[in-house]
Amino acid sequence: MAEEQAAESSNNVAAPLGHSVIPMVNKLQDIFAQLGSQSTIELPQVAVVGSQSSGKSSVLEALVGRDFLPRGNDICTRRPLVLQLVQRKRNADGTEDEWGEFLHLPGKKFFDFNEIRREIQAETEREAGGNKGVSDKQIRLKIFSPNVLDITLVDLPGLTKVAVGDQPSDIEARIRTMIMSYIKLQTCLILAVTPANSDLANSDALQMAGIADPDGYRTIGVITKLDIMDRGTDARNFLLGKVIPLRLGYVGVVNRSQEDIMMNRSIKDALIAEEKFFRSRPVYGDLADRCGISQLAKKLNQILVQHIKTVLPGLKSRISASLVTVAKEHASYGEITESKAGQGALLLNILSKYSEAYSSMIEGKNKEMSTSELSGGARIHYIFQNIFVKSLEEFDPCEDLTDDDIHTAIRNATGPRSALFVPEVPFEVLVRRQIALLLDPSLQCARFIYDELVKMSHRCMVNELQRFPILRKRMDEVIGNFLWEGLEPSETMIGHMIEMEMDYINTSHPNFIGGRKALEVARQQIKAPRVAATIFRQKDTGDLEIAPNPEKNIKSRAIVGRHVNGIVPEQGVRPPANVENTTPSVSSTSATWGISSIFGISDRSSIKENSTSKPSSEPIQSIIDHGVSLIHLREPPIVLRPSETHTDEAAIEITATRLLLKSYYDIVRKNIEDFVPKAIMHFLVNHTKKELHNVFIRKLYRDNLFEEMLQEPDEVSVKRKRTRETLRVLQQAFRVSAQFL
Repeated sequence: MAEEQAAESSNNVAAPLGHSVIPMVNKLQDIFAQLGSQSTIELPQVAVVGSQSSGKSSVLEALVGRDFLPRGNDICTRRPLVLQLVQRKRNADGTEDEWGEFLHLPGKKFFDFNEIRREIQAETEREAGGNKGVSDKQIRLKIFSPNVLDITLVDLPGLTKVAVGDQPSDIEARIRTMIMSYIKLQTCLILAVTPANSDLANSDALQMAGIADPDGYRTIGVITKLDIMDRGTDARNFLLGKVIPLRLGYVGVVNRSQEDIMMNRSIKDALIAEEKFFRSRPVYGDLADRCGISQLAKKLNQILVQHIKTVLPGLKSRISASLVTVAKEHASYGEITESKAGQGALLLNILSKYSEAYSSMIEGKNKEMSTSELSGGARIHYIFQNIFVKSLEEFDPCEDLTDDDIHTAIRNATGPRSALFVPEVPFEVLVRRQIALLLDPSLQCARFIYDELVKMSHRCMVNELQRFPILRKRMDEVIGNFLWEGLEPSETMIGHMIEMEMDYINTSHPNFIGGRKALEVARQQIKAPRVAATIFRQKDTGDLEIAPNPEKNIKSRAIVGRHVNGIVPEQGVRPPANVENTTPSVSSTSATWGISSIFGISDRSSIKENSTSKPSSEPIQSIIDHGVSLIHLREPPIVLRPSETHTDEAAIEITATRLLLKSYYDIVRKNIEDFVPKAIMHFLVNHTKKELHNVFIRKLYRDNLFEEMLQEPDEVSVKRKRTRETLRVLQQAFRVSAQFL
C-alpha cells in the first residue's frame, strides 16, 4: 500500500513536469523537422530498438491503447516513425476524443486509427517502395489522447539477417547504421526490446545498446512475450538484472498474440489479460513495478522527463549558438542588388573592407589572429631576421678561397716585378667578389616577401566576396600585378646598394681592421705555432739551437725572396754576386710592408739600386762566339701556379689578406642586413598598404564592370535560401525554448 502511494505521488510529481517539458521538446522536434537531415540540434527522444518480430510494434500500440501500426510476417517498420504521444483532458461530458496528425499533412486530423495505419503504409511506400525497401527518412505522427502519457518515441526498423524483396544484400549493415545514428546521441534514451523466449545474452538490441551506451545510463530493457516462455521457466532474473544488468532496469510485458490480432481483440482487453497474467504468477508478485504496459508508460515518462531536465540547460545555449552562426552566414550572402547605384555602393564597400583587412593582416591587427602559427606581418619579420640576416651571418666570406687562391691573386697583382709590399689590387678584387655574393640572397629575400604578400592576399577574406567569385578573381589579378610592379623597384634598389658597396671600398671605415692591425695579428698567428714547436723541441732534446751564420742567412733569404716571386733556380747554379748585394734585408722589408690605403704608411723608404754595377767586359757577340751553351730552358707550362710551399712572408701575406677580407665583408654585411629590409618595406610592403585601395578603384570601379563582377553563381542563391529557412527555424526554436527555460 505504501509502495502504491509512493508510486502515485511520484506520478503526480512527474505529470505536471511532463506536461511542460515534453510538449516543449515535441514543439522543438516539429520545428527542426522542417530542416530534415540538415538539423544539427540534438533533442531528447526515446528510440525503440529490437530485432524483427521482437514485439516492438505491440509495445508501442499498447502504450497508445489503439491499433494503428502496419502488421505482417515480414518487416513492417521500414522508415523511422517518430511517435509523439500528447495527453489531453477528457471532454466535460466525460467523452474521449482521440486523433492523430501527420507532420507531412498539416491541419488534417485522423480520428480513424485504421486510416492512420493506411497513411503510414502509403507514406512508407512513397519513399521506400512497395517491396520491402528501407529508408532513413522519418515519418512524424502525433497522437492526442487522454489515455496516454506525454512521451516521444522513435520506432526504428527491426534488425534482420536476410534480405528480401527489393532490399539490398547488405540490409543488416544498413539498418544497424541507421539505428546507431539515433542511439549514439547522448540525448537519446534507448528502449531495448527483447522477447523472453530468446537468449538475453544474444539479444541484438542489448548488443547495440551496449555499443552506443557502454555505461548503461540511457538504456531501458523491455522483456516481451512473457506468456509464451517454456513451462517451468520465468523472467524473474531478467527483470532483476541478474543476467545483464542495466542501470535503468527492465520492464516485462505480455503482447497480443497473432491470433488475438486476427480475432480483432482490442488492446483494452489485452491489457486486462496482461494484468491477470501477472496476478496469477506468484513469481512476479513482488515485481509489480516492473511488470505491465502501464508501468512501462510511467517509467518511460519519468525517465524521459528527468532526461530532458538534464539536457535542457545546454539545449538553449546550442540553439542560441547555432542562431548566431547561421545569422552570420546568412548575412555573408547579403541581398540581391540590381540597380547601378546599389551595385556601385556594394563594390566600393567590398574593396574598402578588403584593403583594410589586408593592411590589418600586415600590421598584425586583424581580428581573427591565429594562436597556432605565425601569420601576416609576423611572417615578414621572421623572413627578415631569422632567414635573411641569420643566413648572411652564418656565411664565411673566405670559405671558397684557399690559401693558394689568395697567394695567386697577390702574385698576379705584382706583374713582372717582385712585390715589395702587399699589393692593394688583390684585396679589392677579392672583396668585390665576396660583396657580389650578397646580391642573390638579397633578391631572394625580396621574392620571399613578395610570395608572403601574395599568400596574404589569398587568405584575406571578406564575407561578401564569397558571393562573387568573378570579382574575387579580378581582385586577385589586380593585387598580383600590383605586387609584381612593387617588386621591381625593390630589386633595382637592392642591386644599386650592392653596386655602391662594390664601387667604393672604404678602407677608412672606423670598424675596418686596417693594415697595421692585420699584419700584427697575422704575424702572431704565424709565429705562435712555430715558437711553440721550438720550445717543444728544446724540451725534447735538451739542446739549444745554434745561431745561424749571418752571411748564410742573408743568402738564404735572397733565395726565398726569389722563390716567392715564382723563380726557383736550378740546384748547383750560384746566383750572381750583385743579386746577393742588392737583395734587401728582411728587417727593412718588414718595416715598410704594406700600402698606403690599407696599411696607413705615408712615407715609403726607397730601396736604393746598385749604381756601381760592373760594366760588361766583353760584348755579347764575343760570348756567343765561344760556342754552343750547355744550358737549355724548359718551355713554360700552359697553366702556371705559384709554389705550393709558402714562406713565412707569404703566409703572413695570405693571413693578413684573409683578415682584411673578413673585416670589410662584415662591414658590408651589416649594411646590407639593414638596408635590404628597409628597401623591401618601402618599395613593396608599405607601398602596397598605402596604394592598394586606390589601385582597386582605378582598375575595378567601372560602371561597365559592375554587372559582370557582381554576378552570383547559382549555388550562392541556393545557400542563401537554405540559410534563410534555417534561420527562421532557429528563431522559432529559440522563442519556444525561451518560454520554458
